[in-house]
Amino acid sequence: MQARSDAELGGLTQQFRDRLDRGESLDDLLPEAFAAVREVAQRNLGQRHYDVQLIGGIVLHRGQIAEMRTGEGKTLVATLPVYLNAISGQGVHVVTVNDYLARRDPVWMGPIYHNLGLTVGCLQHDTAFMYDPDVNREEAYRADVLYGTNNEFGFDYLRDNMALEAENRVQRELHFAIVDEVDNILIDEARTPLIISGPAEEPVQHYYTFARLVPRLDPDEDYTIDERTQAISLTQEGIEKMEQWTKVDNLYDPDNYHLVHYIENALNAQVQKVKDKDYVLRDGEVVIVDEFTGRLQFGRRWSDGLHQAVEAKEGMKIQRESVTYATITLQNYFRMYDKLAGMTGTAATEADEFYKIYGLEVAIIPTNVEMIRADEPDLIFQATESKWKSVVEDILTTHETGRPILVGTTSIEASEALSERLKRRGVPHQVLNAKNHAQEAGIIAQAGGLGSVTVSTNMAGRGTDIVLGGEVVELGGLHVIGTEHHDARRIDNQLRGRSGRQGDPGSSQFYVALEDELMQRFGGDRIKSVMGWTGMDEETPIENKLITKSISGAQVKVEGYHFDVRKHLLNFDDVLNQQRAIIYTDRVRILNGDNLKEKIVEMLRQEFSDLILKHLPDRHADNWDATGLSRNWRSSARCRRNSGTKIGYAATRLRI
Repeated sequence: MQARSDAELGGLTQQFRDRLDRGESLDDLLPEAFAAVREVAQRNLGQRHYDVQLIGGIVLHRGQIAEMRTGEGKTLVATLPVYLNAISGQGVHVVTVNDYLARRDPVWMGPIYHNLGLTVGCLQHDTAFMYDPDVNREEAYRADVLYGTNNEFGFDYLRDNMALEAENRVQRELHFAIVDEVDNILIDEARTPLIISGPAEEPVQHYYTFARLVPRLDPDEDYTIDERTQAISLTQEGIEKMEQWTKVDNLYDPDNYHLVHYIENALNAQVQKVKDKDYVLRDGEVVIVDEFTGRLQFGRRWSDGLHQAVEAKEGMKIQRESVTYATITLQNYFRMYDKLAGMTGTAATEADEFYKIYGLEVAIIPTNVEMIRADEPDLIFQATESKWKSVVEDILTTHETGRPILVGTTSIEASEALSERLKRRGVPHQVLNAKNHAQEAGIIAQAGGLGSVTVSTNMAGRGTDIVLGGEVVELGGLHVIGTEHHDARRIDNQLRGRSGRQGDPGSSQFYVALEDELMQRFGGDRIKSVMGWTGMDEETPIENKLITKSISGAQVKVEGYHFDVRKHLLNFDDVLNQQRAIIYTDRVRILNGDNLKEKIVEMLRQEFSDLILKHLPDRHADNWDATGLSRNWRSSARCRRNSGTKIGYAATRLRI
């Protein structure tokens, strides 16, 4: 490939397509195709794929998940299988976690595809563009390679299946998708279905009423919280108070049961949904904060009235509840692709779920250079205040050496509280959370500079490398501080993985308080009593392998619980998915003008057979219900006569 001219490399794609037409497989083309991509990348980007990156490309082409550490160049790796699978002309989708990456990656990697004769597109909210801009959404989907977020692809699928004319559909067959940060999209986001909805007429006064009543409940007497599942239940005392305040005799009487729904939502909003952790107030609206990425989820709302309950809690205008027009889970959407692959820095801990839900195997790709980061044992404190004091001292001490520091927090609230402590100590720093996530790429890109201190919610800045500045390598590289363990081991590993990229030096240190949420749910009080019994003061940390092991065990239990939740969600959605697949398939055939006469006749034959069996069950006329048969027959006939359009005809069958 090095001996070929640029024009000769650009002509390879058509040669490969001709060979496919003659019966060769993509596997037959793989060595030459990968070599061509490697050479074009070297000439146009100055980047040549490492051998381990070629391995990652092979894993992705095989329809597996490639676990590659942060900084190993997953964006470049994807170009290998993307090009190979785009040769067939069926289109390849590259799925990213946010709009920034969906814009950046096709521009950054675009010269590779462009010089090999492929077209590249990008989906953005309400718009689309290609390497040559100013195209509509349908044209973007016709590109050989298309970048976009999971939400853009999923909602386009739903909109396509609500279209009233064939020309309003934009997607083509779902051929091959590579999901970047696959654990975030297929695991973390899997519990949230994609929904297209419209407003419903529902009274809103009840939300305000119970938003005033719920804070009057006594947390110690009137309700309980399950430590493992975090489910909230009213006690008998709580039920009696609510019955007294609402002036009903029995709250759980069928006539009053709708009130229970409002009470439960108000209670969840008051206790479980915390401002500046689970949501923020922005421009008069309650905006959800993604618990894993710390990013704002504009346009997304909690379902079943919970979002309205939070709006009432904050005294804001309540938006009406909605009626669902179309919905699908990300799990079922991505399972529709003929071939699916993914890449991330942290997949091994969820390998079982990836295989059971998606049939995806996880392959751990070795690093190009040996990883030399020093991961220190957890420092464990009895009290939260002692933990934060120690975190600040660690930052001060490390900052004096000039080493850059990245501090991971689990909430906006925690990041801002730490920021205030650092301001009081005179430490210059940057804060990255959902309130300023628009600047995240720039902040993260500077996080490796000399003397830099960055306080970030966990996982913010994914997809952007922290490159060490001058002198920093000699000082010891990036120091990562974790202020609390996350429910999932993956998230902790992602934070650690920001340091030590491509053989750089670095270190990580997690600080744990026995009052942390995870510890409280899994035996923190018992451990605290033992530490107190030994006479240890609250300021003194300990390093204890047994406690560290118990933390890991707690995370495994939480991961298992969330897996069960996602699995049950999928089981329910699978039932809907079978119906959705049948209806959407027939809908497409109708829009395409297919002749459905035989199917419609069979539908009618089955419908009338059912009517006859119902009203004329046997040969004895005494058992016949001729009046009922006539009435139902006329009803079916009216439906058939009134279905004047192709869509109406299908809708008739749905009503029947």
